[in-house]
Amino acid sequence: MAINTVNISFDKNLLKEIDKIAKSEYRSRSELIREAARFYIERKEKWKNIFDSFDKITENQNLSEGDVLNEIKEYRKTKVRTQ
Repeated sequence: MAINTVNISFDKNLLKEIDKIAKSEYRSRSELIREAARFYIERKEKWKNIFDSFDKITENQNLSEGDVLNEIKEYRKTKVRTQ
């Protein structure tokens, strides 16, 4: 695997937090930032998949975003009543 070096600027307080966490987890700053980047990318991909699925569902059933939001609100109301 080829490794490239990247220079990144961080706010002083954010860098302190990064270093604090890296130290507490016995790893380097670079390892922590790489993991954070991977986590961010994975999370973005998961949300993209969710929205893509939503688009397919609404397209096939002629539902608007408002229709889905109303269904969620109704579901939450019934859930609160049953608790």
